[in-house]
Amino acid sequence: MGFFSKDKIAEQVFVKGKKLKCNVCDNDKFFYRESQLNTAIASFFDLDFANKKAHCYVCENCTKIQWFLEKV
Repeated sequence: MGFFSKDKIAEQVFVKGKKLKCNVCDNDKFFYRESQLNTAIASFFDLDFANKKAHCYVCENCTKIQWFLEKV
């Protein structure tokens, strides 16, 4: 997968005590990454670094991304 280096290993993720599963392919292993939540005003003033980040879990099988505002 192009977004992740070969040394990254997909792992099971638990959200509030329940195992996260992909709702597309039913896989239960994910890669973790952070993504910037850009806003129009911050981008206009070139202040994107000040925006919040989302915590994303990318399905190892089908690459569907599941987004969370807090790290789970």
